[in-house]
Amino acid sequence: MKPTALLGLALAGTRTDTLRVVLTAFSAALASLAVLAALNVLAIPAPPPRHDAGVPVSDQYANALLREPGLHIGVVVALLMLTIPVLALAGQCARLGAPARDRRLAAIRLAGGTPRQTRAVAAAETGVASLLGTCAGLVAYLIGHEALHRPDEQGRLPLPTDVLPPIPAIAAAVLGLPLLAALAAVVMLRRVTVDPLGVTRRTRPRRAPKPWPAVLIVLGMGAFFAFEAIRKGYEKSGDPAVASALPFLLFVGGGLLAAVGVVLGTGWISHATGRVLHRLARRPAPLLAARRLLADPWHGSRTQAALLVAVVFGSGAAAVRAYFSTMLEARQEVRRFYDEAAGRQTTSGHGSDTFYLDTMDLVDAAVAVGLVIATAGLLVTVAESVVARRRTHAALAATGVPRSVLGRALVWQTLAPLVPAVALATTVGTLMGRGYFGTEVKEFGGRAQTCDADPALCAENFEKHSRLVEVPDVVRAVPLPWDDLALHGLGVPVLALAATGVGLLFLRAGTAVEELRTG
Repeated sequence: MKPTALLGLALAGTRTDTLRVVLTAFSAALASLAVLAALNVLAIPAPPPRHDAGVPVSDQYANALLREPGLHIGVVVALLMLTIPVLALAGQCARLGAPARDRRLAAIRLAGGTPRQTRAVAAAETGVASLLGTCAGLVAYLIGHEALHRPDEQGRLPLPTDVLPPIPAIAAAVLGLPLLAALAAVVMLRRVTVDPLGVTRRTRPRRAPKPWPAVLIVLGMGAFFAFEAIRKGYEKSGDPAVASALPFLLFVGGGLLAAVGVVLGTGWISHATGRVLHRLARRPAPLLAARRLLADPWHGSRTQAALLVAVVFGSGAAAVRAYFSTMLEARQEVRRFYDEAAGRQTTSGHGSDTFYLDTMDLVDAAVAVGLVIATAGLLVTVAESVVARRRTHAALAATGVPRSVLGRALVWQTLAPLVPAVALATTVGTLMGRGYFGTEVKEFGGRAQTCDADPALCAENFEKHSRLVEVPDVVRAVPLPWDDLALHGLGVPVLALAATGVGLLFLRAGTAVEELRTG
């Protein structure tokens, strides 16, 4: 097959196919922006060594996250984590209009195309759409790189706009993401058989999900709770380089294990929720939702994965913010004791020591962006589900089932497994944050030297007229961030409900009697 013919077949289709290509390209553009931003941070040159033996910093930046080289890897990981909900959105967009695409692939087989050629057409559609998106993302990145290059009064930059990633790295990002998308499409089609009469999928007999993902959750949280003991052991008998990298490895590895466990555990939660609804429900809508949950319990893991991952990391970030806030309050308390001992006026607030809280503001912003993108993916999934089941919905409506019952059934199907899954994700994220940083903050006091004599005598001979004052240690318990946890626990179901409500707009057209003739 010639490349021009392959490209024409990949981009052909109806308005739904065009929408799928546009949404896939949009998702690829967002992913490329995150990857290019991470590469930009990695491209920051190492600062020259300081003459006073201090830690070298990049003084050309205003943000402390960019000034300190040791913090760059954390920024890169945060940016790459943003690609998770984006890639999930891309996966959901690729499923939009799947029945029409299946019929088009079958028509290609009927016209004489081979199975390999049909798979090439499907892979090319995803790859070309992703390439268009990454090219658009590159253009937006370069424009933003120039537009945001605005030094402040001191000549410092808010972003690393003074450097660009190496051209090979940019090319790898722009071309690598579409290649990965095309390879993923080929892998997804490995169990698909396209023949002239239609598309069939070879699947194994479905079994009820088991609660084995709980093992991943326990291992992930165990890494957070055990990291202090493991780090001390390595510091005593292991390589110092390993001991310094261990917290980062435990943070990333344990967080990913726990997040994957929560996502995979949603399958078991969906199946258990379906059984409970099927046994206790007495109304048509929850009964219909129960049968759908029992028929496809992994639907929640596929459609709600990005939302749950965002909740896990958002809850963990809330616990970390509570720790930093308590730490700054304890430091302020110790500082107040020193000021009182020295006879100085005590300042209120945290002063200029707000680096950690400012960093958590960036993490919260990243989590919020992830939630918005994940909600968009859920909206696409709901719309695709309504469109894919339009023949079933039309048959139910023709037999007398009201459209409102079908809408409520879809709401039950979305929220019934999501609510316990969000509760689980919130609990796991909170326990990980408190396990990694602890539930108690201790700021050590010490001794302060003060002079109670006349100021002139103190200035003349401070040592003679001064005395030592004991400053006590300050120990404070880290509170649970109930407000932030409630925001995740209640806000995410509200976002899911809003996305489902928008997706239900497609239900009216999907229940028309004419849809009974749709193949």
